[in-house]
Amino acid sequence: MNLPAAPVTQDVLTIPRKLPEGGKTNLIGLTREQLRAALIAAGTPERQAKMRLGQVWQWVYHWGVRDFGAMTNLAKDYRAFLDAHFTIEIPQVVNRQVSADGTRKYLVRIAGGHEVEVVYIPEENRGTLCISSQVGCTLTCSFCHTGTQKLVRNLTAGEIVGQVMLARDDLNEWPQPGAPKDETRLVSNVVLMGMGEPLYNFDAVRDAMKVVRDDEGIALGRRRITLSTSGVVPEIARCAEEIGCQLAVSFHATTDEVRDRLVPINKRWNIATLLGALRDYPRLSNSERITFEYVMLKDVNDSDADARRLVKLIAGIPAKINLIPFNEWPGSPYERSDWERIEAFADIIYKAGYASPIRTPRGEDIMAACGQLKSATERARKSRAEIAAEAGL
Repeated sequence: MNLPAAPVTQDVLTIPRKLPEGGKTNLIGLTREQLRAALIAAGTPERQAKMRLGQVWQWVYHWGVRDFGAMTNLAKDYRAFLDAHFTIEIPQVVNRQVSADGTRKYLVRIAGGHEVEVVYIPEENRGTLCISSQVGCTLTCSFCHTGTQKLVRNLTAGEIVGQVMLARDDLNEWPQPGAPKDETRLVSNVVLMGMGEPLYNFDAVRDAMKVVRDDEGIALGRRRITLSTSGVVPEIARCAEEIGCQLAVSFHATTDEVRDRLVPINKRWNIATLLGALRDYPRLSNSERITFEYVMLKDVNDSDADARRLVKLIAGIPAKINLIPFNEWPGSPYERSDWERIEAFADIIYKAGYASPIRTPRGEDIMAACGQLKSATERARKSRAEIAAEAGL
C-alpha cells in the first residue's frame, strides 16, 4: 500500500487567494499577520493597519459579526472599503441532526460542493466540538468509517475556523453588545478528531488554531484544543512547537502486526518509532500528558496480554488511555468488545497507574460517534466484503 509522504511545508506569509465571487478575499481563517497584509494590500494605510486589524478582528471573532456595515466603530467610508474588497464567509450547514443524548451533527458544505461532518457533544459544564481537517482521509484505518472515503482535498484554514463559528452560531454563543458578561462556554473544547489526518494538513491546521486561540477573539486556550493523529512522526515535534495543543494518538494495537492492519500508517512509522517521537512531546509543548486512543475490537486487540503490553510500551510517557468501545457502521468488519472484557482491560491499565476512562458512546443513533463520520454522499459505497478484504480479514 502506498502511503503519502510527510508533506514538505514552508512557513511563508502569503496573502490569501481571492474568492471567485466578485474577486473578494475571505477574511475567515487569516492569521493576524495575514489579515494585516491583506488590509494593506487592499489600500489601508500602513500606519492605520494595526488599529484596523484589531477592530476588524474583534468584530469577526469576538462578536461573530458577518456584516461590515454593523462594525459601528469604523467610519462609514472604511466599512464601504472593506465591503468592496473582502467578505466574511463560513461553510454552509446543509443538515443538522440532534441525537437523543443531545449530540449535534452538522453536515457542512465547503467550496466546490464538498462535504464534511462536524459534531458537538454537550456535557455538564462544558461542550466539545469535533472538527474535520480534510474531506475524506488518506489513511484507510480499517475500523474507521471515515477511512473508507478517499481523500478529496485538504480544508483551508478558513474552512477549519468556520466549523467553530458555525457551531457557535447554532448554539447562539456569540456575546451580545451591552449584555452582562457571561463566562459560560458552550464550545469550551475543540478536538481535531473529525474527518482527516490533521498533521497531513499541517499549515492550515496551525493557522486555524492561531485564530481560535487568539485572546481577542474566540479565545480557547491551548489546553482546550486537542489534535488527534494516527502517527505522522515527522510532524509531531512541529506540532509541539508551532501549535502547542494537547496531543492524542490513535494507537489501537500493541504489536506491529495488528497495528499494520488497523492503522496502515504503522507500516511507515512503526510503534517503536512513534513512541520515540512521543516521548519528547510533553516537554516540547508544555503539555501535561498524551492521550492514547484505543478502540476496543472484539478478539482483535482486547486481551489481557494486550493490556499488559500497552502498559509496558508507554512506560515513562505521561499519559492517559482512552478506551473507546467500537462504534459500528454499515459494512464494518469488526465488532465491539464485550463490556466485561473492556472493564477487565481498563482494570489492568488502572492498576498499572494510568487513567483508563471508558468513553461513553455519544450520538450513535445519528452516526456521530467516534469513527463514524463520513460525507453523506459517500456513505455505504463499499460492501462489507470489500472493507474486510482491505483490512486483511
